[in-house]
Amino acid sequence: MSYLLEVRDLVAGYGNFRALSNVSIVVNEGETVAVVGANGAGKTTMLRAILGQVQVHGGSIWFRGEDVATVSTSRRVQQGITLVPEGRHIFPSLTVRENLLIGGHARRSGPWTVEKVVQTFPLLEPLLDRSAAKLSGGEQQALAIGRALMSNPSLLLFDEVSLGLAPVVVKQLYATLPEVTRQGTTAVVVEQDIHQAIAMSTRVYCLLEGRVSLSALSSEINKEKLTEAYFGAKV
Repeated sequence: MSYLLEVRDLVAGYGNFRALSNVSIVVNEGETVAVVGANGAGKTTMLRAILGQVQVHGGSIWFRGEDVATVSTSRRVQQGITLVPEGRHIFPSLTVRENLLIGGHARRSGPWTVEKVVQTFPLLEPLLDRSAAKLSGGEQQALAIGRALMSNPSLLLFDEVSLGLAPVVVKQLYATLPEVTRQGTTAVVVEQDIHQAIAMSTRVYCLLEGRVSLSALSSEINKEKLTEAYFGAKV
């Protein structure tokens, strides 16, 4: 079977520290995959390794049938992989519009333009000429997602969308995810809110101490199975 993304026996980390040990996941085109786990489980490291921002010590990362484990980050973006980073990392000295335009630097063809982004995130439309530094947390997160979409990615990696945001804002942001996937983008979402992760995904992986402790369809997960995978202990 051909997957959009296939991570095989990935070993990655920082210097001598191995944050991931033999991690394997697969992602089908058009689906939404959630990755959950406690702090320090290796979730962010996995996303950064997929994008090429973390040193890979073993294993492979196949994207559209090509092993990209040694390909540069900029090349992976051009091939269609983009990350919405934890903490947003917008450019505060630029306007909302300028932030969005920077996101399109890869010049990939696709449906996402400034107009399409503000159609999907209407709260950004009256803010286009406002300094990004003056946005609320929810507005910044919408901008960060919109900026990533401007590259017209095939695979969009979300790192902790809900971090530091009110539940109502998180609900509004996740409500846009079906529109993102309808436009042809596959999503991998790292999320601390387990219930949210299960509700918006087709499949879930759980990481525990740098290893995959659970891989299952979201519809088949029960509380006991997830708790054991999350904490490494039977309930």
